[in-house]
Order: sequence, then C-alpha cells, then structure tokens
Amino acid sequence: MSQQAKERISSAIDFAADCWFLTGPTASGKTAVGVVLARKLNAEIISLDSMAVYREMNIGTAKPSAQDRAAAPHHLIDILDPSEQFSVSDYIALADEKVREIRGRGREALFVGGTPLYLKAILRGIFSGPPADWEFRRRIEEEVQAVGLGALHERLMQVDPISATKLHPNDKRRMIRALEFYTITGQPISHAQTQFEEGRPAEDCKVFALQWPRPLLHERIEKRVDRMFEQGFVDEVKGLLKKYGELSRTASQAVGYREVIEHIQANHDINETRERVKTRTRQFARRQETWFRGLSEVRFVDRDPTRTVMDVAKRIVGEQV
Repeated sequence: MSQQAKERISSAIDFAADCWFLTGPTASGKTAVGVVLARKLNAEIISLDSMAVYREMNIGTAKPSAQDRAAAPHHLIDILDPSEQFSVSDYIALADEKVREIRGRGREALFVGGTPLYLKAILRGIFSGPPADWEFRRRIEEEVQAVGLGALHERLMQVDPISATKLHPNDKRRMIRALEFYTITGQPISHAQTQFEEGRPAEDCKVFALQWPRPLLHERIEKRVDRMFEQGFVDEVKGLLKKYGELSRTASQAVGYREVIEHIQANHDINETRERVKTRTRQFARRQETWFRGLSEVRFVDRDPTRTVMDVAKRIVGEQV
C-alpha cells in the first residue's frame, strides 16, 4: 500500500461516518436485502467481505450473482488474484476511494457484508501495529501443537492480562497477535488499542445486522454448504491450486477453502470434509455474532421466514425516517 493510501486511512473513517451498513452472520441473507435496500436508498454497494475481493473464489464466498450486480452497482469485488495478500489497511484505503466516488455521483454508499474486523475498522478506525513476524507465528503454532491453547492463554495472561481476559481461550489467532505485539514492542497490545474500543450510540449510526434464530441460521448454513459442493466447490479449489500453486495467507483462511485444500492434498473423505466445512461455518457465524453484539453502533433486525426481503428493507429504511 502506498504512503498516500496510508495517509488517507484516518480521513476514510470520518468520511464513512454517515454511510449505511448492512451486516450479519454468514448465510443470513445480506446480499438479497442489500440489493433491495440499495435501490430504495439510491445507493451503490461496497462489499464488506474480506474474501469477495479475490477473483475466481466464487462458490465458497457466495458472491453476489450477475443478476444482483446488475440490479445495484457493487464495488471491491474481484479486484485481486488469490495469490495476493490483502489487509484491513488496504481495505480501508480502497473503501475511502469508493465512498468519495459514490458521493461524487450524488448517491448513498451502502456497505454490505459480514467481515467484523472491516466493519469495526470503518466505524472506529484501525490500529495496525507492527507488521506480522511470520517466523514468530510459526514457532508459536508449533508450541500450540505441543502444549495446547491453554498454555498459550496462560502465557498471554502473564504479559497482557487485559487482552487475555477479553479474548476467548480458543481465539488462537488473536492471542498469537497479542503475544507478537508484546514481543516486538515490549508493550501490551491492549494499551495501544483503546481508541479502537470507543463506539458511538446506535441511534447516531446507520448500522444494521440481520439476526436469525440460531436453529434457522444453522439450517441455512447447512443448505448453503451442500449447495456449494453441488455447484463444484472442490473443482473450483483444484483449479485455483493448479493456476496459482498456492493461495495467499489471507485467501487460504476463507471459510471452507482451507478444509477443501486439506481434502485435496491429503485425500480426506469428501463427506467428512463437507461436515467439517459446515462445522467451521457454524463456528464462524457464532464469532461474527459475538463481534456484532460487542459494537454499540449496531442495531439488530430480526429475520424469519415470514418476513420478505422487501419487509426487512422497509423496516431498515423506516428506522431512519
């Protein structure tokens, strides 16, 4: 990312303060509601999805269809090859550009997607800290394999008890990042992230999260994963590996892709792989919901089979009238 892009990051947060946001866990129906909402608001959609930026990763990311994109302009989709890295800072800089372009056309900007870190970064700003130390992370991963996550959590408690208390004991990625930050800077990451925790009241924002009853959401996830495999998810991943050799660290973390890559490389049973994707997707949805509940800016919109997409969109717009 260029220095100019970095300098625009802080202003991007201010510029997006009056944008509309539609989020929710995976399989909650954000795309369909987003298209209707965009038409009612005279808005263009900016994807809030960390994996939709990658070309050719289509089935596993459930990107908006060609019909959806024809119904409402979409941005920040299919802009990178799967071999390229992409960070939250990169996203903020690009989102800044798109918001300015959309406003310049006299239209509203509507963010639609379910990546919680991107949402929080847009709403509150970002704290990037030092770059990743991949050798440090590799060593910690080996330690976790040897002694377990409990020891990792205890280690973090010794150097950064605030972070250790806030993080779930199974949140390996964020615990490693906190330890990495302390190792590089000598300071707890919790001390440097205070501005990232300051939110605004929900009534001052236009941030809405779709919320399904847990059993219904799980049912939707099951159907989505089954549909992905029926549509050729495994062949899509095989094609990506053949073309690019391997996916970037960012792209390979996409829900489902890691499991299918392991299936291809280790010849895992396809039915077991499908079930692993379902399990991981359900876990991911729970983490998303936890993030959203932790953001004061978010208003929740209940979904159930009796409410149409139009009903939901009207309710969202009505709350701002």
